[in-house]
Amino acid sequence: MRYNEYFRSRLADLQDEGNYRVFIDLQRRRGAFPEAVQTDGAARRDVTIWCSNDYLGMGQHPDVLAAMHDAVDRCGAGAGGTRNISGTTHDHVLLEAELADLHGKEAALLFTSGYVSNWAALGTLASEIPGCIVFSDALNHASMIEGIRHSRAQKVIWKHNDLEDLEAKLAAADPDAPKLIAFESVYSMDGDIAPIKEICDLADRYNAMTYLDEVHAVGLYGPRGGGIAEREGLMDRLTVIEGTLGKAFGVVGGYIAASAELVDFVRSFASGFIFTTALPPAIAAGAAASVRHLKASNAERDLQKTRVAQLRERLDAQGIPHLPNPSHIIPVMVGDPVKCKFISDTLLEEFGIYIQPINYPTVPKGTERLRITPSPVHSEADLDHLAQALETLWARCQIARMPMAAQ
Repeated sequence: MRYNEYFRSRLADLQDEGNYRVFIDLQRRRGAFPEAVQTDGAARRDVTIWCSNDYLGMGQHPDVLAAMHDAVDRCGAGAGGTRNISGTTHDHVLLEAELADLHGKEAALLFTSGYVSNWAALGTLASEIPGCIVFSDALNHASMIEGIRHSRAQKVIWKHNDLEDLEAKLAAADPDAPKLIAFESVYSMDGDIAPIKEICDLADRYNAMTYLDEVHAVGLYGPRGGGIAEREGLMDRLTVIEGTLGKAFGVVGGYIAASAELVDFVRSFASGFIFTTALPPAIAAGAAASVRHLKASNAERDLQKTRVAQLRERLDAQGIPHLPNPSHIIPVMVGDPVKCKFISDTLLEEFGIYIQPINYPTVPKGTERLRITPSPVHSEADLDHLAQALETLWARCQIARMPMAAQ
């Protein structure tokens, strides 16, 4: 085989399909998010970011930055090792305590990313519990799918958010087998929300554990930012709550929160935890500052809700099709990969607006979209500029609009 020729051929196929990913070279402006500078060769242009997962702008918050600067001055750059071999600093211990408290759990465990926390925790639980059957929602994140696959445990996929299908599959399983139901609260591409209470009811009925991925909800929902489960008063009914520090908390890292025994079990058996260098102390300190701030402040969450509603109103007025959902994610539906990429490119080049196109395989073919995430640091002028730009490009691309009654 001529390896490089094969690589070029496959990449050319992606480009022809409109599914080739291009990384935009951005320099975020401290204290001015969502404003950034894009570098394209020798050219530089000012852009407004509309697709960030830094949902509340906490990556720029003064408390977070001050905590990180302080930790660098106290501890230096890196942790110096794995958690087991010199890499557990006091900042890690404090952050895990904050996260356990956030979710009303006995303990929490840090990982290097949300992807790794899902992969390692699910993979460990499903592989180390003899005969465990994992019931996985059909739209679970790739990190959850990979963790379950890595475990080699029996996997049963149930239709997305379909309680009847879940119960039928639970009822058909061996009643004596250990069971684990894995699902998300807010699904990142469509923005819909799982029926957590009803899933917990089924888990109780069939003696199953529950594993809830709250990565797109922590910081954003609940009186202290504990996620959808906190908002609905259900945290105590969930076996494991998994979250990220890289989205609404504005830093990086992942975690699980659960009973002391379960957390210690994962800590002791998960290769993805044991054999990797710990997060830098400054990251842990910054994340802890973000968690503490959002436990006490609702201002960011309230303004974000306002901005989401305001943008939806503007899109409705112009007939721009977007999926209705009860979350902060606004999927603007294009339905064609080439047009989706063209709109994204033109928004950047002509209007200084950056929204990454979401194409296959992230979403099914025919559902290509712009995934927009309004934040409290977007202004009303930003909203107007985005809405006007989308209206111009919808007309240019001759994409169907939705009547007001259909919104």
